Amino acid sequence: MATARKKQISLTDTKYYHCISRCVRRAFLCGEDKFTGKSYEHRRDWVEEKLLMLGSVFCIDVCAYAVMSNHTHIALYVDDKKAKRLSDKAIVIRWHKLFKGNWISQKFTEGEPLRESEQLILDELVDKYRGRLADISWFMRVLNEDIARRANKEDNCTGRFWEGRFKSQALLDEAALAACLAYIDLNPIRAKIAATPETSDYTSIKKRIDHAKLGKQPKSLLRFAGSPRKHMPKGLPFELKSYIELVELTGQCIRADKRGYICESQPILTRLNIEPENWIKLTTQFSRVFHGAVGRERTITAYFAPS
Repeated sequence: MATARKKQISLTDTKYYHCISRCVRRAFLCGEDKFTGKSYEHRRDWVEEKLLMLGSVFCIDVCAYAVMSNHTHIALYVDDKKAKRLSDKAIVIRWHKLFKGNWISQKFTEGEPLRESEQLILDELVDKYRGRLADISWFMRVLNEDIARRANKEDNCTGRFWEGRFKSQALLDEAALAACLAYIDLNPIRAKIAATPETSDYTSIKKRIDHAKLGKQPKSLLRFAGSPRKHMPKGLPFELKSYIELVELTGQCIRADKRGYICESQPILTRLNIEPENWIKLTTQFSRVFHGAVGRERTITAYFAPS
């Protein structure tokens, strides 16, 4: 029996989760269908664009992603503190970027005065929207439903496009988080779709590398905040440079169960030709400013211990 989603996601244990969605039909999400010869490559744009847009609306940050031929891998960070901190108006405005709301929420955002009864209804709406904007199930629902509608329209058919539920894994510690991020970013290489991280289209690692060449980090992804320290800012608890090297070294390992691996002889930092001053900027300025749960044995034990 499947585990209830509310039992799989516990923000008191971790705010990092790995989510996987798979197509239920033979027709590919993206890439080329070998049975028909039809290309669905343009759908990768759909997924990436919608995913990053949702990251700017929800109080959920995208840490990593890979859009594959018939499934997606996404690592998410739930910023529930941000959801609690936002004003009522900010919450409603964000929700209206996804849905129309109702006449009361529209009236509220337009600055019109509300009667007492209308204010009570609005308060209930805001509480509901606030919770949903920090809810991974709602995030994945909005993402997958939009892609399914567009794909069904293009395929001129109806019915289920994705499997009934997306799968989620709790990432309980830094080791699990780093391993999961690298696993996601290396998916196209393992599948022999790409030869190197910098040529892995529709992945977070390529987007990070493209920005790193300019001495930046992409605003659409949760930034790398550097090594853990006492006054740790929001962000992934690693150095970006170290993570890129980790992905490179991991990808060079040959695995018997996968076709692809990185076989470039030059180190990745040499291949990318990133200016030294840009790396200094990335590593100083920006550092300041399986199944089920994943983690070390002690964190796994604590996660599954009865409350």
